[in-house]
Amino acid sequence: MTVALSEFANSLTAESAFTVLAIAKQLKAAGKDVVELEIGDSPFHSPANARSTGQQAIADNVSHYCPSPGIPEFREAAAAFVRTEFGIPATIENIAVGPGAKIFEQFFCESFLNPGDGVLVFSPHFPTYPPNIARRGARMVLKPLRQEHGFRPQLADIEDFLNDDPAPKAIFLNSPHNPTGGVTTEQDLRDIADLIRGKDIAVLSDEPYCHMVWSGEHHSLAAQPGMLEQCVAAYTFSKSYSMSGWRLGFCVSSPKIIEAISLMINTSISCTPPLVQLAGKAALQNDSAERDEVMLKFRAKVELLTEGLNQIEGFHALDPTGTFYVFPDVAPICNRLGITSHGLALYLLQGADDNFGIACLGGECFGEAGRGFLRFSCAEPDERLQQALDFLPVALSRNERIADWLAQHPDTRLQAPYS
Repeated sequence: MTVALSEFANSLTAESAFTVLAIAKQLKAAGKDVVELEIGDSPFHSPANARSTGQQAIADNVSHYCPSPGIPEFREAAAAFVRTEFGIPATIENIAVGPGAKIFEQFFCESFLNPGDGVLVFSPHFPTYPPNIARRGARMVLKPLRQEHGFRPQLADIEDFLNDDPAPKAIFLNSPHNPTGGVTTEQDLRDIADLIRGKDIAVLSDEPYCHMVWSGEHHSLAAQPGMLEQCVAAYTFSKSYSMSGWRLGFCVSSPKIIEAISLMINTSISCTPPLVQLAGKAALQNDSAERDEVMLKFRAKVELLTEGLNQIEGFHALDPTGTFYVFPDVAPICNRLGITSHGLALYLLQGADDNFGIACLGGECFGEAGRGFLRFSCAEPDERLQQALDFLPVALSRNERIADWLAQHPDTRLQAPYS
């Protein structure tokens, strides 16, 4: 007999992008042509200095344990990076290294949350926020991000959380924002810092897309006076440096918080491979020009997809502000067809054509606030993006196929129109 799993283990679901990715790969293996716009991965190579340094580290047998918070030379490089690029007053004591940025969601929650604590999350939200909050028995308090506000968090929602929640303890901020592409302004961050400074409120500042700001510049809450004492800012090499498979990221916070997180690293994953950290150090110090060239290519892709989607009846996407995602409102299409946005995404992948499909994500994958939206990643060659744009009107005109899809998948029928 299999031992019973915990309630928490039974509550977990996979991140939706990877679920749709698996379906897309199965269809491609069976011979279907699929434009993959579901996963947030870079189509570009890791930068040259990172690759050569990683290869040399392997040749030099850099293959043993290292200090849990990271090797000193990487931590120093990361501190210099955030000081120079974002004005965060960091030194080596403010840096801890991990396998990507996602792990710091868990470490943040373990650092600050007790059962019953309230955590403000702006939604649509990254799908791994809820399980990390649930791990600690804390409560997720949702506030909406709205297209008419540029998908920026509203200060009044934070004030309501602080004043009305019985046990407010933490806030999750994500800018540039996945899935919407919204960018929190420096004034927004200044106002938030002024509101929470000196209060027993911790903030996870989730910043994986820090070099993907297409309108204005990236700003971090950690750069505001006093915020390192209340903030954990998380960064990754997956987006800026196209190093997703290397699994490298770091966080920035006060020395006391970094010491606590380092103990969590020590008692869970031991350390991040030092050869990977050396590759990351090389990227930070030598590959900024290559990084910036790639960012310009991403920006062009986002503009191509946004302009193309807005030419299709029923799609409404904001001008691109950040990330390599486009998050159009498709409520009119869903209402007309009687299909959920998640159902529409699956129809475009599986049901619209026998030989061709588009893999994207329904907004519901990012919480109820995402209903009526689709998320498209731009991580495909430009000609493939154009193929997807050309196919969308065709797919939406195939009424018989849509009817067949709804008949075979009644769970994707829209029960009430989207507003």
